[in-house]
This record gives sequence, structure tokens and C-alpha cells, in this order.
Amino acid sequence: MKTAPLREQLLQQIDHLPDDIVQQIADFAQFLMVRRKIAPLYDDWSDQQWQDMALEQLFRENDEVTYTLKDAQEVYRP
Repeated sequence: MKTAPLREQLLQQIDHLPDDIVQQIADFAQFLMVRRKIAPLYDDWSDQQWQDMALEQLFRENDEVTYTLKDAQEVYRP
């Protein structure tokens, strides 16, 4: 069975769910990974990878609010 279409469908469904349900899905996925002893893929992420992911989330295309890099800099002060 090919899982690519199922994964794509799941991602599309998740994109339309409220944040609290997305958090529950993430928690359940984490539970399953721990249960099956699968290491999270982000355990060994560098600081740059975390920053890239955070910026991707900040500038998502389907976000109703428009952010600029200046907005992000105002919030994050290293």
C-alpha cells in the first residue's frame, strides 16, 4: 500500500483544523513514537534548523495575518 496519497490527504486535513486539535494530533503522534521507540526527528536539530522552522511557521502562506521580518525581529531579541 502506498502511503503518499494518504499522507497528503492527512496534511491537507490538518491544515484546516483548529490549533487545539492539531496539538492533540501532535501529542498523539509523539505518544505513538514513544510507544514504538521511534526517536523524534528533531532531537538533533541545530539552532539554525529550529530558527528556520519557526520562520516557516511565522510566514505560512495560509496565515490570515501578514507578518514581516521586522515584526519577527521586534518579538525576538537574541
